[in-house]
Amino acid sequence: MATAKLTQTFINSLEKPKKGYWINDETMSELRLYVGVSGIKTYYLSYKNNKGKKDSYKIGDERLFTPTQARETARKFLSEMAVSGTDIKRERKHADKITLRQIREAYKAAGKSKVALDSTACFEPFFDYPAESITTFEIETWRTKAKSIKNNKDATLNKQTTCLKAILNFAEDRGLIVANPLAKLKKLKEVDSKVKTRYLTTDERNRFYSALDKYDNEVREARKRTRQHSKGKHLPSMENWAFADFFKPVIILSMNTGIRRHALLSLRWEDIDLDAGTILLRAENAKSKKSDIIPLNFTALSTLQKWHAQRTGVNPLVFPSSIGTVMHDCKKPFAWLLKEAEIKNFTWHDMRHDFASRLVMAGVDLNTVRELMTHSDIKMTLRYAHLAPEKKKNCR
Repeated sequence: MATAKLTQTFINSLEKPKKGYWINDETMSELRLYVGVSGIKTYYLSYKNNKGKKDSYKIGDERLFTPTQARETARKFLSEMAVSGTDIKRERKHADKITLRQIREAYKAAGKSKVALDSTACFEPFFDYPAESITTFEIETWRTKAKSIKNNKDATLNKQTTCLKAILNFAEDRGLIVANPLAKLKKLKEVDSKVKTRYLTTDERNRFYSALDKYDNEVREARKRTRQHSKGKHLPSMENWAFADFFKPVIILSMNTGIRRHALLSLRWEDIDLDAGTILLRAENAKSKKSDIIPLNFTALSTLQKWHAQRTGVNPLVFPSSIGTVMHDCKKPFAWLLKEAEIKNFTWHDMRHDFASRLVMAGVDLNTVRELMTHSDIKMTLRYAHLAPEKKKNCR
């Protein structure tokens, strides 16, 4: 190990090495500098712990400390240990680490998945833990209790832990933590969860679209009443509009493309080629993190053409919120729609299942369905195989 007087000029002259190395400070033997292969240089305190064994404590990045400040900090740590008789590394390791709560806040500030944030709310007991101190064993124990006490299903627990790992991956990618402590956490075998493929029957579908028409008409009537008053005269008339608002085209597009909600609500007009009749699904909005181009059927294309024709303003989003940003969901109108249509046990995501189910029942081969659904693995598409006409014939 090399020894040199650590000055700012000397440290600045150190180039990025092919292999990391240490330099001891001539002025203070307990102070060391580590030069990593990334070029980052970090100060460490070398000391003997309570057991008399050599140990080290990370002071911090040299960009945050001058050599003099690093020595002063090292002396302070040594003095504290001498007076209190405690191990500075053990005492400070929790205080210096970013907590899971702080990582979730950073994840939210970065505009990441609201679903992941909602799904990880159950880990509130761990929020004030230093994120890197959370162990696989602790999460496995939590999972066992959640399953036995709250009777949570394996699929639910897998979703929650997958979202937690995703947030920690986000922290690792941005250098907030050194490594994801749950990288080796394995999923549960979903033995208690039946694969659910909910799609609308012909009668339900008729009621569904009738209710959708009713919603659109009621919004139009509400606009007419508002325009009759002086406060509403500035509002445009909807007489020549194909749709009263975003909700009907969103639902029609969802039912005819199977696009996931977040990707659908994040669509931008530049992603849509009305001439070619295709939609570009951006990698950042896709579950697979890969971009895809999907074709539009006649109904979906016609809907987008009409919606584009009544577009006002310059907002790049296809379905912007009332304040011009990306919408997270459409819970209220969707709940009204299901209640009006008297449809139960049907979620927004089930519109995706309905799209795939209708394709398979119409005789479309599974590989084509996989491509239209943007499934990364054919196994995900096989859940619809039993709906194929030839399968039904074999059951007769």
